[in-house]
Amino acid sequence: MMLSNLLRRCQRGAAAVEFALSVPILILFIYGIFQVGLLFQASAGMQHALGEGARLATLCIPTGTGCNIRTDTEIRDRMTAKVFGMNIGTFSTPTVTTPASTACTHCKDLTVTYTVTPNFLFFNGPPVTLTRTKRVYQAF
Repeated sequence: MMLSNLLRRCQRGAAAVEFALSVPILILFIYGIFQVGLLFQASAGMQHALGEGARLATLCIPTGTGCNIRTDTEIRDRMTAKVFGMNIGTFSTPTVTTPASTACTHCKDLTVTYTVTPNFLFFNGPPVTLTRTKRVYQAF
C-alpha cells in the first residue's frame, strides 16, 4: 500500500510526458502558420503581376495619329513573366478580357488565379483558390 501512495504523489517525469503530448501540436501550428505565409506570398506575387500587366496596358506608344495600345497577348505574357511565389501550387494562365461596351469603353479586365492544397504534415487541408482581378483603363 505504501508503494502505490508513493507513486501517486511522485511528480518525476510529468514534465516529459506533457512535453511529449504538446510538441506535435505545437509543430503542427508552426507549420500551419508557414503554409498561410506561403498563401500571402502568392497573393503578393499575383498583385505584382497584375500591377505590371496594368502598367503595360496603360502605356501609350505614340504614333502619328495617336496611341498604339498593347495587345492582349503582350499583356498576358508580361503578367506570366512577373508572377512570383513558391511552386507548391499552380498559377493559372492570366486572362485579359474586354468587358461589354456598356460597362466601360477602352478598358481591360486582368485576372490571375492561384490554387494550392495546403499540407499540414499529418494531413492535407482543403484546396484554396485565390483570384485577383484588376480593371485597367487604356489611353487612346
